[in-house]
Order: sequence, then C-alpha cells, then structure tokens
Amino acid sequence: MSIIKVILAEDHVIVREGLKVLIGLEKDMEVIAEASDGHKAVELAAKLKPDVVVMDIAMPVLNGLEATRQIHRHSPDAKVIILSAHSDDAYVKQALAFGASGYLIKQMAANILARAIREVHRGTPCFSPSIFRRLVHHRNKARANGDPQPKPEASLLSPREMEVLQLVAEGHTNKDMAGLMGISIKTVEKHRHKVMEKLNIHDIAGLTRHAIENGIIESSLQSTTKH
Repeated sequence: MSIIKVILAEDHVIVREGLKVLIGLEKDMEVIAEASDGHKAVELAAKLKPDVVVMDIAMPVLNGLEATRQIHRHSPDAKVIILSAHSDDAYVKQALAFGASGYLIKQMAANILARAIREVHRGTPCFSPSIFRRLVHHRNKARANGDPQPKPEASLLSPREMEVLQLVAEGHTNKDMAGLMGISIKTVEKHRHKVMEKLNIHDIAGLTRHAIENGIIESSLQSTTKH
C-alpha cells in the first residue's frame, strides 16, 4: 500500500496536534513534518517532497496563501489543501489562483480531511460542500454572462512584495525584514515602495488594513477568537 506523505502547516500547536492525530488514524497516510509558519512550510516542501501539504492561511512571517504560491511554483508535485476558518469568496479565489488543490473550512475539517487528502493526491480538487456550491454557482453565472474570471488583487504583487507586505503589517522594521528575508535594507525599501505603488496605499495603517481584509494577517480579535 502506497503511503501519502503529508506536511502540516499550522501555527497553533493544539490545532496542529489534533490534525496530526486525525491523519495518524489513517493507514494510507503519514505526517512527515510540521511547520508553524509559511517559510518553514515552503522549505520543508522543497526538501521532503510531500504528496500533500495541509496549509492554514493566517500564519506568521509568511501567510499560507503566499506559501501556497511558492510551493506551487517550486514544488509543483505537492498538492496544497487550504484549511481555514475563513470561507469568504475572496480567500477561496485567491487560494485557487495561487495553486491550491482544495479548500476546507476548519469547522468541518475533521469529517472530510482524510477524504480530501486522498482526492487531491489523486488529482481531484476537493472543497467543503458550501464552498463547492458557491464555486459552481459563480462559474455557471460567469459562463451565462460571458464574464471573464477576475484576477485576485494580491496577485499584482511578486512573492517578495507579498512577504514585505505581511511583515510591514505585522509591525516589523526595515532592519527586521532585511534580517528575516536575507536581503539588504535598501532592497527592503525598494520592495516596500513597490508594494505601496502597486496597491496605491501609502501608509502603514492602510497596508495593515489591506493585509487583514485579504487574509494575509489576522487582526487581534480574529487571533483571539481562533484560540
């Protein structure tokens, strides 16, 4: 029997341990590594070549959406399932645009996670039922109206710019960001200027609001609720 190799990317230890127990009950899958931030998830995917990555959206340093984009680009054989408390259309569309193969709402994940892992491993996208119904509705409506699919706004930013946006919104200084990203302060400043220019947002408060609204970081209220 072939074993499906899984990486768990979730910053909350209790949630991650719970997911690990659920997956451990299945004879045909195994958790081979765990990550508490998006950067680590990208590194582990490149190193360990998992079959499936189960990815939370709101994580420190690098959020799950951008981590998904980087994994899809650099480790294309790894299928990513987004696991999130957020089910808004904007999050789902962005996740799919960045290469996710599935999207599950956390409240329902325990019931369908194992099935979702098997399905995406076989190459079949998998979604929570409510999300699937909305995707079908939007697709049929777009086809009937002849409307093109909109491009997510966050995709205007390069991977480096997405990282800078998140770190700025988390309150890091240019010096902090240079150290975390392994680049010079001058390069950080260039990326930061590009982010503001592309988004037409020219203050930190505005960038922070944008990051929260687009699921790049969580507000303190969301973070408290999640715990």
